[in-house]
Amino acid sequence: MIKVSLHGAEFFAYHGFYPEEQLLGNKFVLDIDVEFDPTSDMTADEIGDTVNYEQLYHIAGAEMKQTRKLLEAVAQSIADDIRSDFPFINKIRVELKKLNPPLKGRVAYSSVTVTNDK
Repeated sequence: MIKVSLHGAEFFAYHGFYPEEQLLGNKFVLDIDVEFDPTSDMTADEIGDTVNYEQLYHIAGAEMKQTRKLLEAVAQSIADDIRSDFPFINKIRVELKKLNPPLKGRVAYSSVTVTNDK
């Protein structure tokens, strides 16, 4: 089993339930972990034999541009797109954090995690 991760990817986006959130935007941090069984010799040193984390970033970036009310919807769409591009993946974990959510008290972040097992 091989695990490929992309942690701490930062985005500015307009996700949120309240209209002000969709107008003003906010900072988000994304963590992605994927696990798969290699089907070839990894010592061949070929990018096509693994999950390219640059592609994971591009998938996430495209979904972050699509304004949504719920973080769950964003995280699930990212996981679905990863599954579509890399059908051989056994497990996908996407955690999306909203920094400084608009609450009455000081909160570092709120987050949702979507786990998708094959």
